[in-house]
Amino acid sequence: MLTAVVGINWGDEGKGRMVDLLSRDYDIICRYQGGNNAGHTVVNEKGKFILNLLPSGILRENTVNVMGNGMVIDLEHLCGEIERLREKGIRITPDTLKISDKAIICMPYHKQQDILEEERLAEKKYGSTRRGIAPVYGDKYMKKGIRMGDLLYPGTLEEKIAGIVEWKNLTLKGYGQKVSLENILQWVNEFGKPLIPFIADTTEYLLKSVKNGKNILFEAQLGALRDIDFGIYPYTTSSQTLAAYAPIGAGIPGVKLDKVIGIMKAYSSCVGEGPFTAELFGEEADRLREAGAEYGAATGRPRRVGAFDIPASRYGVWVQGADELALTKLDVLAYMDRIPVCVAYEIDGERVDSFPTGDRLLRAKPVFEYLEGFKTDISGCRTSNDLPKAALRYIRFIEEAVGCPIKYVSVGPGRDDYIEM
Repeated sequence: MLTAVVGINWGDEGKGRMVDLLSRDYDIICRYQGGNNAGHTVVNEKGKFILNLLPSGILRENTVNVMGNGMVIDLEHLCGEIERLREKGIRITPDTLKISDKAIICMPYHKQQDILEEERLAEKKYGSTRRGIAPVYGDKYMKKGIRMGDLLYPGTLEEKIAGIVEWKNLTLKGYGQKVSLENILQWVNEFGKPLIPFIADTTEYLLKSVKNGKNILFEAQLGALRDIDFGIYPYTTSSQTLAAYAPIGAGIPGVKLDKVIGIMKAYSSCVGEGPFTAELFGEEADRLREAGAEYGAATGRPRRVGAFDIPASRYGVWVQGADELALTKLDVLAYMDRIPVCVAYEIDGERVDSFPTGDRLLRAKPVFEYLEGFKTDISGCRTSNDLPKAALRYIRFIEEAVGCPIKYVSVGPGRDDYIEM
């Protein structure tokens, strides 16, 4: 079984906790895009974990975790993340973690360039995590990247880095900055060496695993609306967040997925800039943000929050090709007397049910309807029969509106705090 777990909306939907849950049935978990701009939160019997680079299956002892060629990897951050997990008793060895030799390294100058550009843009900024993601993906397609596999060949590595640093300084000169070759080489040596045992031809490994009938779960970062092609451009990430890209970013482009599981919250949240039509404001937003602990796992930034957005979610389900859905954080809505839902948009005085793009999206205003709140703590519910009727009606309303069955509903942050419908 080859399954992708992907975000339906703007990211932060709860993919990490669902991958952690579902990984019990899979042999291999593979992250296939993005970098340490991810923030996948998992709560289990060992504690609370925030994973930025490592696949969420790393917390299960019997899974192999793969970081695919579609990822960009900050060596220093990865070393720190591995060390933090080891301190909590998580076993991480070359048998449990394999890093693609084709994945691109996110260098210190990528972070430097990211920060400089966001500061230059000032009020027009895109809301970057300032972790170098856009610059490193840009360099990848400019063919100015250093791959993880290059660490295996120190004899030619220094020459490659020297050429790129010379070129990069032409860019940084425009910001009045410069990067030191000596410092970059020292950084690569310090944080690259500990990772060398994990570097592998993951394409060969995954192809053999598919041939041998292994179950593989592909883990996405961010959501459909942040995809570089199909998201709210330019307020997107710099990689492909869609399920269709999973085999490519994992390193096995010739295989086909068997299932796509889309993850979406029972309300909306968003980190960063860009259009967010169903956004709530003032006291209403503050209360929802606090109830849902809506602060970015990667950045700590307060998330923007809003009502469940049907046009956006229906679009996300479609572009992801979702076969079934997981609805997360339903328990957060227990305080509401009435639950707001954005059922459509109004653009230039016209009601619009589909998700627009470009300037039309910027002009969109929400059309809200309100459903009866369930006003009950549902964190102890473990079957659909345990749920209040109003909670079930809310689930069915969303399911019908987005056109895809909801199979899982989370009612708390813990690994076992969910209902299989």
